[in-house]
Amino acid sequence: MKLWGGRFTRPTDTRVDDFHSSIGFDWQLYRYDIMGSQAHARGLARARVITEADADLIVEGLEQILTDIEAGKLPFSVEAEDIHMNIEAELIARIGEPGRRLHTGRSRNDQVAVDTRLYLKDQLSKIEGMILELQQALVEQAEATKNYIMPGFTHLQPAQPILAAHHFLAYVEMFQRDRERLADCYKRVDVCPLGAGALAGVTYPIDREWVAQQLGFSAVTANSLDAVSARDYLIEFISAAGILMMHISRLCEEIILWATPAFNFIELDDAFSTGSSIMPQKKNPDVAELARGKTGRVVGHLVGLLTMMKGLPLAYNKDMQEDKEAMFDTVHTCVGVLGVMTPMIRSMQVKPERMENACVEGFLTATDLADYLVRKGVPFRSAHEIVGKIVLYCTENQLTLADLSTAELRRFAPEADDDVQETISLQASVNARMVIGGTAPAAVENALSRARKLVADRLLRGAN
Repeated sequence: MKLWGGRFTRPTDTRVDDFHSSIGFDWQLYRYDIMGSQAHARGLARARVITEADADLIVEGLEQILTDIEAGKLPFSVEAEDIHMNIEAELIARIGEPGRRLHTGRSRNDQVAVDTRLYLKDQLSKIEGMILELQQALVEQAEATKNYIMPGFTHLQPAQPILAAHHFLAYVEMFQRDRERLADCYKRVDVCPLGAGALAGVTYPIDREWVAQQLGFSAVTANSLDAVSARDYLIEFISAAGILMMHISRLCEEIILWATPAFNFIELDDAFSTGSSIMPQKKNPDVAELARGKTGRVVGHLVGLLTMMKGLPLAYNKDMQEDKEAMFDTVHTCVGVLGVMTPMIRSMQVKPERMENACVEGFLTATDLADYLVRKGVPFRSAHEIVGKIVLYCTENQLTLADLSTAELRRFAPEADDDVQETISLQASVNARMVIGGTAPAAVENALSRARKLVADRLLRGAN
């Protein structure tokens, strides 16, 4: 007999049990379900709805169930549908009548909402800490490469020379915003729905704020309908996770490119590469490729949840059971990817000679030459045209800008003086960009100082 089966005359079809059951995935909430139930039992006793003795039996019984679950001694039943009913049924089997009092003043609707919020609070803290570790690895690479010059790209075409550290620090900034998004999301997760009941609140004088404090929440939900029917906190998390994974995917794409012989900017450690089953020479960046691929899972979950929720009337609907798998898989994907990204970045070897040599091939100081002519009094649009003709000349004659003498440059730009050669050197180009956020060595050193401060402390601290 189901715990809710009093008004039914026939057992549920086994096919419905299989279709309806969520125990195959929501078992992961067992710790949080027990935490919520223990706090609820204490709240019932505090409100004199049940006795302190019954509350003690419930809390102790739940603690024993937790121990048995973590020891692998307690199998879950599909017939009991979900983790909430599995634990409650086991509690009743162990302690009898007091166990039947636990669900007083509570619905599975507010129960599952509190479980997912407790779970997500811990996971937000864990993921934020793992992003911090990735940032630290990027800062280490930036420290090691702050004197290396590499090509910067637009449209994947060589554009202007930059310091390699400047490139790594760009991702530190992206991941900082990811951490901040998770910390901001945490504020909206950190609200306790217990006491909302099925949808209308409960008739018992439960002190919702006291129960919320016992569970470590900073506030309680303000509207019972919203408390049980809202999933925007999950959607917000998965949205932030999708942006995080997009940033990781972009970094992985660059790692994949840089590791190819065509670029040859980096060497991935053997421990984070794989080989081919048929081609013995291959060293494949499979970790980066798989991380890039897993981004689609998280983006898909975001679209799935938005689509699932968009037409639901208030309050709870069974459709909302679909949120769990999306939430769990998003967490597992982010944790799994971050767990391998950090050591891969930390162990990656950068090749400064190859990076600098690549700067010569794409006329990367052409803009510097145009700026030089502007300083000599040439209007920028005219200077742009002149340098374009110089680049065309070099292309037709298989030359680089560095190959041209001052006399040759004067054929196109009579304003050029002997100082032009120094102006269009790679180092001069980098040095000239001394603005906040620029790639000049002093600006990058300032950025490194900022980055060190960003990665000094966590934004979220939780059970993980």
